[in-house]
Amino acid sequence: MEKSQVKWLYISVGFSLAILIIILYFTINENTLTYLRQVNIWFLLLAFMTHLLTMCFWALRVQKMTGSLGYRIGFFYSLNLVFANLLAAAVTPAQAGGEPVRIHELYKANVPLGDATAIVIMERVLDGIVLALLAAFAMIVLTEQWKSLGAVSEVMVYITWIFVVGCLFLFYLAVKRPDVVKRVVNRCTCYFTRKWESQRVEKLLVRADKEIDNFQAAVIKFVKSAKGGLAWGFLFTLLYWVSEIVTASLILVGLGQPPLFLESFVIQLILAILMMMPLTPGSSGIAEVGATTMYALFIPASIVGIFVVIWRIVMYYFNIALGIGSSLIIVRREAHKRE
Repeated sequence: MEKSQVKWLYISVGFSLAILIIILYFTINENTLTYLRQVNIWFLLLAFMTHLLTMCFWALRVQKMTGSLGYRIGFFYSLNLVFANLLAAAVTPAQAGGEPVRIHELYKANVPLGDATAIVIMERVLDGIVLALLAAFAMIVLTEQWKSLGAVSEVMVYITWIFVVGCLFLFYLAVKRPDVVKRVVNRCTCYFTRKWESQRVEKLLVRADKEIDNFQAAVIKFVKSAKGGLAWGFLFTLLYWVSEIVTASLILVGLGQPPLFLESFVIQLILAILMMMPLTPGSSGIAEVGATTMYALFIPASIVGIFVVIWRIVMYYFNIALGIGSSLIIVRREAHKRE
């Protein structure tokens, strides 16, 4: 890792640990030990295994979408690619740092840069589509569950859905009317960078235009010549998010609590979208506070802090460990190539 990435990793992990310590301070009491005696270690291990299965779904998505464009990569190469992406995602807002890593690894597997970019862009698009569908399902079918979260969380569900629909609308515009998107991005950029040097602003605008063109080209390429890849990608994206949501319920059962499958579905959906917004590196603080606030409505305060700690260990700290291991494999691979 570069020094700047190491610095942001320390910041992200440090902030997350600080928030978790505060949460534990306010939630641990004399009843916590009683709840901890009910812990079922096998369900907690199953939560780790389910999270690994989630990563396998992601790897299969990359492999199938790559194959639909005529390039072959092995499953374990794809899985290592996903693991390497996790480390970069943990230190960047909205997990945006993972995209360049995946593009780089696909390029190293002899996938042309343009096609590698198209694959990674379409992954994000599929995430948005699936999250929008899951949000619609939660609002229409799971009405009682999201209303039980209270007025604030009810508003959060609407904001979440509006955000996803807005992103999909921008996706539609970027494909059909990229000129409109470019004008909007141009005006917004000029407004928010009024104090920047003109040369720096111009460079940013050129990069934004290029990314919009890349996005349009990626979508057109998949729609015209790789529809099978989109179908496989949609399937594995759906399995990815369902598996990710179920992981929280397994942790609850491991702590002797009811699984809260439906309630957890809504909560995890809200958290997933919040964590995709560029707020903090690795969504540190946002995930911890959000999970504590919503799960405290359904499980005892004495155990909610422990639950959030274990949930973040599985979903965040475990990701960092996987990412470090994968990065070492990549460094060794590159060293052998140089030799």
